[in-house]
Amino acid sequence: MNAQYKVLVLFVVWLAWVLPFAIYRPKHQAGIAKTDRRAIWGVALQGIGFFCVFIHGPATWREPVAWWRVALCLTLAGFAWAYAWTSIRELGPQWRIQAGLNQEHKLVTTGAYKVVRHPIYASMLWLLLAGIALVGTLPLWPVGLALSILGLEIRMHIEDGLLRERFGEEFETWKRRTPAYFPPIR
Repeated sequence: MNAQYKVLVLFVVWLAWVLPFAIYRPKHQAGIAKTDRRAIWGVALQGIGFFCVFIHGPATWREPVAWWRVALCLTLAGFAWAYAWTSIRELGPQWRIQAGLNQEHKLVTTGAYKVVRHPIYASMLWLLLAGIALVGTLPLWPVGLALSILGLEIRMHIEDGLLRERFGEEFETWKRRTPAYFPPIR
């Protein structure tokens, strides 16, 4: 594939991933009962991780890309899209960027939340893997992946703590039967 299409593929991949966040953005949110600002460290690490994967000099961006890398990118992006579209819709007005619970927060265990406890984070991981497949270069993509997973872990543990505090045994039961963000790993 010609190099100029590489950026177009990335644009389409990211646009299809971002769309559900814009479409299903809550029109109103119930009052916030509790937030945990420590999750910002996870967001920062994820951002640095994505930066490591996508930062390249002009020569790398001008190189053509093999068809198998495009196919792998689109396959991985398909998982990212599926998780993003289904999880945002399931959460409804409970969705927020900052780790927190609404006053009327419900424990969502349906749809994508039946497969993993944190499908939005799963979608972010699949999106990063799609980017690595298309434009990842050594030595930065493994660093970016590690930082992003560390950021996901921080955010996941904070959100799990908030949910455990609010929902107690109901959360613990769901946690025991549902992996965090990658189905084969509990």
